[in-house]
Amino acid sequence: MATASALHILVRTEKQANDLLEQLKKGKNFAALAKRHSICPSGKRGGDLGEFRRGQMVKAFDDVVFKKDVLVIHGPIKTRFGYHLIKTLYRR
Repeated sequence: MATASALHILVRTEKQANDLLEQLKKGKNFAALAKRHSICPSGKRGGDLGEFRRGQMVKAFDDVVFKKDVLVIHGPIKTRFGYHLIKTLYRR
């Protein structure tokens, strides 16, 4: 079973996600922005979701983590929870 580890920042609006993405592109720290802005409980851990299996997250999130490039920030990705910026740390 495939597993992965990822960081994410979850916000309510696409505009906020895009604003944070711009800050990340300018070198801002992902964990610091997650702690300040993410509405997910993982924000307290810098957006760290730990290790999880394929299928544990909603499909749009899973597709990014298990199919897109690792160590690159992807997003905004819309799910029923809001808009995510996702950085996959590894997958096995």
